[in-house]
Amino acid sequence: MAGVWRFMLAVVVLMCLCLWGSTEAVGGAVSRPKPQKRPPKKPKVDPIELIPAAQNVDIQQMAGTWYLLNTASKCSYLMTHGTKVEPTVMTLTHSSAQTLSVSTKTRHNHQCWEILQVYDLTPTTGKLTLQGTRPELNTEIVIGETDYNSYAIMYYQKLGKMTMKLYARSVDNLSEPMLTKFEQLAEKQGLGLAYLFPFPNYSHCGDVDKDHVINCVPAC
Repeated sequence: MAGVWRFMLAVVVLMCLCLWGSTEAVGGAVSRPKPQKRPPKKPKVDPIELIPAAQNVDIQQMAGTWYLLNTASKCSYLMTHGTKVEPTVMTLTHSSAQTLSVSTKTRHNHQCWEILQVYDLTPTTGKLTLQGTRPELNTEIVIGETDYNSYAIMYYQKLGKMTMKLYARSVDNLSEPMLTKFEQLAEKQGLGLAYLFPFPNYSHCGDVDKDHVINCVPAC
């Protein structure tokens, strides 16, 4: 759809090459290399699986309006356009026992857009899934920290790449220590200052006309 930008994430593949040597026997004969057992492969663990969810997350209390204040990411779009990000506001609605409806409003080319999505709740409290058009394109989400009334730190992983977001109930009442804590948590994920992208805390979008609503339910 014209006017809609998308994030593009790259897949990194590591390849290992094992070299086998030979040994000389007495008399100059070359012995046959002894078969060697390859070490068992360690099970792959996605970074998001190592992120603990906030204890006893109450999805009902997560409902309501959240303003995006900061993002930590190596997303190629942000790396290129991070200085031009627009104010973004997210509204969560606990629509059913198994889902969380999500409305995200932001501005692009001076026009307000609204993106509608749905997060599926998982058996693990505080962990959710945003369905992609194929299973490998799913986004795994963890509510890492929140006090429900002032801030929430959320982790998103798609195609093995991690993004962190800091949300606030108000653009005015988030303390400097919490902003510092977000930076420290991002650093632990390899997302230092070069990968932090503060978002404007003013001029958020209000109502959006139906021609600028993108319905991504169940996926898009």
